Amino acid sequence: MGRLDDYRGIAGDKGISLIWRKAEQLYQRRVLHVNSTNHGGGVAEILNSLVPLMNNINIGTYWRVLNGNRNLFTVTKKFHNALQGDSINLTRTQKQLYLGANEAFSALCPAERDCVIVHDPQPLPLIAFCKKRQPWVWRCHIDLTDPDKKLWEFLKGFIRKYDMVIFSSEKYRKEDLPVEQRVIVPSIDPLSPKNKELPEKDVLKYVEKAGIPNDKPVIAQISRMDPWKNPEGLLEIFKRVKEKVDCRLVYCYDIASDDPEGLGIYSKVYRKAKKLRERGDVAFVVGKHQILVNAIQRFSTVVVQNSIREGFCLAVTEALWKGKPIVATNVGGIPVQIRDGEEGFLVELHNEEQFAERIIEILQNPSLARQMGDKGKERVREDFLITRLLSDYLDLLDDIME
Repeated sequence: MGRLDDYRGIAGDKGISLIWRKAEQLYQRRVLHVNSTNHGGGVAEILNSLVPLMNNINIGTYWRVLNGNRNLFTVTKKFHNALQGDSINLTRTQKQLYLGANEAFSALCPAERDCVIVHDPQPLPLIAFCKKRQPWVWRCHIDLTDPDKKLWEFLKGFIRKYDMVIFSSEKYRKEDLPVEQRVIVPSIDPLSPKNKELPEKDVLKYVEKAGIPNDKPVIAQISRMDPWKNPEGLLEIFKRVKEKVDCRLVYCYDIASDDPEGLGIYSKVYRKAKKLRERGDVAFVVGKHQILVNAIQRFSTVVVQNSIREGFCLAVTEALWKGKPIVATNVGGIPVQIRDGEEGFLVELHNEEQFAERIIEILQNPSLARQMGDKGKERVREDFLITRLLSDYLDLLDDIME
């Protein structure tokens, strides 16, 4: 990974040449990305590909990860949840912990950069503790449809210091932000271990090692164990599907270092699925490495995303790239990727009956599954690959540093 020319066969010579021409205007510029974890989430996956590619086209690009402990990430996960619609009792202690961690971290962030891009709420206040000598961009990856008002007012005090805010969907734009706002949708790296082509024999090998039998259709949700992914609700949907089609549900999950809720959610869903697990109808698989996740997505008959809120959801993009039909809730950034009835089905929130019916429809109609899968792969090729994201960032840098 990390060489732009490696993507010629996927993005085409025209697209690759355009990126090189855009990069000429930015040679030797220095960019710093800051986020809160280097593994276990979509932001980390994007940066793992984007940072080497930016360096490859001669833009000096650095990546720093916020130093945090469990106490900090317990607070920032509450912030994350509140920004997506939960209420929060915002205390002075929480604010002090949040600000103190960022102030301490500021000493580790080099000032001699031409642009700083801060990802999500965890390192948002960093700007208050650094000498601002360059443009700063806040890149928000989460669903800001209905944030908690008190928390939003607190965070706006920092956001106002930024030169630009980037969202993943037009619906997240905020009229009360006196800062330039831009929409850049996320993307996947088609050459990463999670998304590269895998021979069928390798797919079967990894699936077998994970303990998933090859005896019936598989429905899979690939996501963190997070309340916003609604894994409990998915269990109820699966019970409805199971009444009509003999199939298996696979939870392929990961727990990121900045998400202290994960183990608790996992334990709750695992206990609730006890009888189904014992019958072999439900399996829980830790997505401990990207090739395993890749194999499970390719092995699945239907990939689902039963989210309540969703900034964008790269797990949907990944499954579309692998030619899989998707059934997902019509929330956040998911409808940016899926046209209902084309690449998959969109279902309104909390409509478990319709969600189950759509899964059954695909399971009982293999030709429909193939048609949706083919359309999904082409949609990702056109709109959601890392080369398009790189091109968008070059436009951003050219605009903000002129």
